[in-house]
Amino acid sequence: MNSELVNTDTHVGASFSLKNRIGRLVWGLVYQILFRFSPRPFHGWRSFLLRLFGANVGNGVHVYPGVKIWAPWNLELHDECGIGSGANLYSQGKITIGRRAVVSQGAYLCAGTHDYTKQGFPLLTAPITIGEQVWIAAEAFVHPGVTIGDGAVIGARSVVIRDMPSWMVCAGNPAKPLKERIITDLNTATI
Repeated sequence: MNSELVNTDTHVGASFSLKNRIGRLVWGLVYQILFRFSPRPFHGWRSFLLRLFGANVGNGVHVYPGVKIWAPWNLELHDECGIGSGANLYSQGKITIGRRAVVSQGAYLCAGTHDYTKQGFPLLTAPITIGEQVWIAAEAFVHPGVTIGDGAVIGARSVVIRDMPSWMVCAGNPAKPLKERIITDLNTATI
């Protein structure tokens, strides 16, 4: 699908092409009937539906039925990533989620905004890139154009307005790096 913007004045018409709007209408029907009410363990079925609508979906991806997806053709989901119920992938622009990354319940990845400095309030889209082994905790918000480095953790209800570095625990409003993320081996961990 082509999500090219066709109008810069949102007061007088749609920002996206007719083809894009028809695609989203058809996706909305499929989402409501076949995706949203599919049984929780049917990850393969939901991956199939996403691929059918142009998403690039890797192996072993877990997208739960309560995930909201604006435009599947703007999604790239790498192997073994997981998207929790209630997450919102507002994919007006491209959203890429890396291998073994987790997007928790209620997280909101927003790849579109408006330019409030211009007449007509034109829509702007910017890609979001989530690295490998990242955890976006519950109800975090990720702004358009943000890249989150491999292995980073974004704390619950954080607001990410700029890029976050790899292998750091980041949190706050606005989110900032707090400490290094260190992975321990479960076989050597002590309680």
